[in-house]
Amino acid sequence: MNHELVTRQNTRNGELTTVCAIALSLLMTLSASTVLAQSGSNFTLPRTSWGSPDLQGVWTNNTITPLVRPEQFEQLTLTRDEAIELETLIAEFSAQQDLPSDPDRPPPDKDRIDLADSYNNFWFDDGTQVAVFNGEYRSSLLVDPPNGQLPDYTTQAQARIEQQRTQRNQRGAFIGPESRPLAERCLLAFGSSSGPPMLPVLYNNNYQIVQSPGYVMVLIEMVHDARIIRIGGEFTPAVITPWMGDSIGHWEGDTLVVETRRFNPSQRFRNSSENMVITERFQRVADDSLNYTVTVQDPETFVSDFTAEIPMKTTTDRLYEYACHEGNYSLPGVLAGARRDEVEQDSNAPTP
Repeated sequence: MNHELVTRQNTRNGELTTVCAIALSLLMTLSASTVLAQSGSNFTLPRTSWGSPDLQGVWTNNTITPLVRPEQFEQLTLTRDEAIELETLIAEFSAQQDLPSDPDRPPPDKDRIDLADSYNNFWFDDGTQVAVFNGEYRSSLLVDPPNGQLPDYTTQAQARIEQQRTQRNQRGAFIGPESRPLAERCLLAFGSSSGPPMLPVLYNNNYQIVQSPGYVMVLIEMVHDARIIRIGGEFTPAVITPWMGDSIGHWEGDTLVVETRRFNPSQRFRNSSENMVITERFQRVADDSLNYTVTVQDPETFVSDFTAEIPMKTTTDRLYEYACHEGNYSLPGVLAGARRDEVEQDSNAPTP
């Protein structure tokens, strides 16, 4: 969370009482100061009955650390005090957002995006702690490029994106359900939560890993997507392009390495091309910790590869059904509104 954003929210919603602020600060101090002590110094890697490293369980990757490094940080690694400050700001912000809504507040401005006017804080589960990877507090999940920023688009990608935008405008963004985003149609999670790459988003950041000889299954809480990773073997023919791509894994020591290709043409990760290749590494480093590293390679889209390191922690939360029913039944309304706009535009058209 950007410090300036939190400050603006504090100004808008009012200040917490001194007692509450002190309590939150102490709570977050304990959180940040003990997280390193909980590392697996005496950790013995569990194994399955057939000898593979056991990655099974329910994991969460929620964190307040963003994918891209905020401007106020030049370095990847934060100090303990910086981590405590960020966690305390988030705790204060969440406490304010949890206050009862003002029933006399004015209606929201339709031209201004404000999450407070859509979801209340109860539904969010985007974490309370700074990401800790290999004992380091992190300012961004991106570790390469070293500046923590996503690489620029290639000239080829810029031309492709502009062409797609033109075609979408000509065809119409609301011509039919196929023209609406996958997440809006409840086909895939938004924000690449299902991945790959599996990135934390606003909520439902839980993943269940189940292993059997020759296979690893990752069940994603968001839209209950299930990835089937085959251990060994070859990729499917190029004409087969499943959701979340085709994933082949192998073990490098105790690390599961997964390469994914053959993404469905409708599934685009930040305007990626059909030839994107994603390499993931899953390494269990403690009873409650899993290191997840992901590298995106797409020279047709980005001027360089980029890599993120994301800690995943075990959770006792249960994975409930993600009841996403075709845009929560909003899609018929979206399309009906578009048809109404078309009728009004036709009726207002000048008579030849």
